[in-house]
Amino acid sequence: MLGGDLFEKLGNMQKIQEESKQRLESISIEGEGGGNLVVVELNGNRKMTRLTINTELAQMDKEDLEDLLTVAFNRALEKAEVINQSDMQNAAKGLFPGI
Repeated sequence: MLGGDLFEKLGNMQKIQEESKQRLESISIEGEGGGNLVVVELNGNRKMTRLTINTELAQMDKEDLEDLLTVAFNRALEKAEVINQSDMQNAAKGLFPGI
């Protein structure tokens, strides 16, 4: 009987995971670099949805732009990771109380 209950919970896990991905798809997370010169927006599934450069490209050299893009993306990614992990943990707690 325990095995059947466990298999049922594992079967529901895929459904819960899909629901979580859908929720995370609608969440917007921003990271910025250079005092908002570059803004990267990710969704909760860690996919880039928008990139904004708030300066004239002619005013920046290639290396500076690359650095700002990297900083902005990594900041957004760190925030998205926290949100993603939290959502997945909450979903797992519903299936397996006490985790």
